[in-house]
Amino acid sequence: MELSHIDGSGRAVMVDVSGKRPVRRRAVASGRIGLRPETVGMLREGRLEKGDAIACARTAGIMAAKRTAGLIPLCHPLPVDHVAVDCSLQEEGVEVRASVTTTARTGVEMEALTAVSVALLTLYDMCKAVDGSMVMGEIRLLEKTKEEAD
Repeated sequence: MELSHIDGSGRAVMVDVSGKRPVRRRAVASGRIGLRPETVGMLREGRLEKGDAIACARTAGIMAAKRTAGLIPLCHPLPVDHVAVDCSLQEEGVEVRASVTTTARTGVEMEALTAVSVALLTLYDMCKAVDGSMVMGEIRLLEKTKEEAD
């Protein structure tokens, strides 16, 4: 298996996508944060001292998707056409799902994964004063699509 970000000398390099044609691309990622039932109740009732953690996490995820190239060294800066971050409150925590769309020469998988990760970190930050048992995980790419060129 050949790694696209490693050159013949074993050095990390940015992939040259200049020869590719821009096409519409979409990626969907998800992740979870496990919370105590009391913390879930506080989220549901809006009783966290720091405010609306769900709204804040959603906004943070959107902002993170737009800044991915500044965080991940070999990512291409992409024109992000749309980002949606949904936080679903469940009995045992919160599931975060992010969808990112672009028309570009390369995909938006890293943008979707970054959106999920930062949304989860935001939830962690906003809940840390009341829940020391939080666990983030199961961050994964669920889907990536690319419209074929005409």
